[in-house]
Amino acid sequence: MNHPIDPQILGEAADWLVQLQSGAATEEDHRAIALWRGRSAQHAQAWQRAEAIIGDFRAVPGSIASDTIKRIGRNKSIGRRQALNRIGLFLLAGPAIWLAQRELPWQEWMADQHTAIGEQKNLTLPDGTQMLINTGSSLNIAFNANERRIKLLTGEVLITTAKDPSPTYRPFIVQTRHGAARALGTRFSVRVEDQMSRLAVVEGAVEMQPVGGGQAVIVKAGEQSAFGSVSAYPVQPLDRASMTWENGMMVATNMRLADLLTELGRYRPGVLRCHDSVADLRVSGAFSLRDTDASLRLLQQTMPINVSSLTRYWVAVEPRS
Repeated sequence: MNHPIDPQILGEAADWLVQLQSGAATEEDHRAIALWRGRSAQHAQAWQRAEAIIGDFRAVPGSIASDTIKRIGRNKSIGRRQALNRIGLFLLAGPAIWLAQRELPWQEWMADQHTAIGEQKNLTLPDGTQMLINTGSSLNIAFNANERRIKLLTGEVLITTAKDPSPTYRPFIVQTRHGAARALGTRFSVRVEDQMSRLAVVEGAVEMQPVGGGQAVIVKAGEQSAFGSVSAYPVQPLDRASMTWENGMMVATNMRLADLLTELGRYRPGVLRCHDSVADLRVSGAFSLRDTDASLRLLQQTMPINVSSLTRYWVAVEPRS
């Protein structure tokens, strides 16, 4: 039976994994790894998990597998510590979570821009457009002489388009796996989910087009909608509270506790579970997305629940006993 592994040891294993796969590992590094994994049973178990990750990367088709971990070790846009945190979470979660993660598209690891869980990043694009990238997002930027295209692979972005300095017209398009949103001089957000991509328009207008060729729909300022691969959803009034993530806050109005915790979970690493018996409790209030621990404490103080944790990465919300 495997016992829990010290998170510090898992972090060291993640560091050795990146070094080993960076393409710069020396014979001395290999000897050091061998000495490290022999220090204790926990060190050996942590390295077994690391070797399992290496094996799964090697199972990925083509050159993506080798390029992925090498990029983690060398790409300055990702950041070594951010990459180590990601791999460390895989190691901490164990084989079950890793096997689930391996089903994600591998291009997310290779994207031009990433944000870690809980991170937000401001970016100015070559045309002057401002983009705020939300938690756990990945995207590619493809500007050329004919168009300005953002390929949003995961997560959410808030975009304020600038006047294009190009002498010829270049449409600004946010592409997801479900279709495309074409800006008509605007400020808008796009969020990718499993079955659809959500669109919210603050200023101007956006034309959304499902990838399967469904009818294009124009969403105007003060409206929101969504599009799947085949068709678009009805246009509705914009829920202004859904945009407060820009300021690191979440405003809930008579919201199911389970749904609120799902949103908070997007901004913190690990697992945030909600017991079925409290899932339908209703919550109203403002909650910090930048300090989700504080938000959980506030919930515990104001609702009949207990928040318990094994580690920061495994938190359960249960009925108060």
